[in-house]
Amino acid sequence: MNNRLSILGAAAALTLALAGCGSSSTPAGEGGSSESAASNSLQEIQDSGVLTIGTEGTYKPFSFHEDGSGELTGYDVEVITAVAEKMGVEAEFEETQWDAIFAGLEAGRFDVIANQVSITDERKETYDFSEPYTVSSGVIVTSADNNDISSFEDLSGKTTAQSLTSNWYELATESGANVEPVEGWAQSVTLLEQGRVDATINDELTYLDYQKTNNNEGIKIAATTDETSESAVAVVKGSTELVDAINTALGELRADGTLTEISEKYFGSDVSE
Repeated sequence: MNNRLSILGAAAALTLALAGCGSSSTPAGEGGSSESAASNSLQEIQDSGVLTIGTEGTYKPFSFHEDGSGELTGYDVEVITAVAEKMGVEAEFEETQWDAIFAGLEAGRFDVIANQVSITDERKETYDFSEPYTVSSGVIVTSADNNDISSFEDLSGKTTAQSLTSNWYELATESGANVEPVEGWAQSVTLLEQGRVDATINDELTYLDYQKTNNNEGIKIAATTDETSESAVAVVKGSTELVDAINTALGELRADGTLTEISEKYFGSDVSE
């Protein structure tokens, strides 16, 4: 999963898949914003009738084109479109690469970012955030018949499959596991099925997305981190009225079941809270 989600705690940082999960490091172009560089105010958005949204468009299942060339869709796309509707404006998407997405927000190319941006203390110094619309944990995944692992302490002396560049590698080694290097989630699952590793650690969204498509009864979640990662709509600092309007819309969507419905469509589970 794309590295957008992050859990940073005593033992972990969550990035998808979901990565997924924004990384804890500052992306290129992410720096100090100023009110003069801010995108439209709430009043200007309402007057124009358009909420312009920065997103990648290549980040499945959050923001992507079906079959690579179809209409823009995804979990984040549907959530922010529903938010715009509640606000009484039209959602208009501006696709951009992750490395340029914060610079685009600061330059006023779009009003908000909806692209699984995780809320971190570092980012809160520079940007304002809505209430989270995605909440995810890190998980240990094992074969379905493995009863030896039910906590991160149980990983001591076991073998896990991890990408060496992921935060999950760090968590695995800190838990005392021996790590079998892999390129990504798909290879981890293959090694699990072959019995060559005992477990793999990843974010819950990666697991749910995979199971929604594959329904693999041969693997299961054996344990979950205490820490969670929260992703939200990001806006330039000082956009209080805009954040309030987005939060009001998210609250209505949560109350009427829309967020749950969108979550279950993409993940088979409610990841919105």
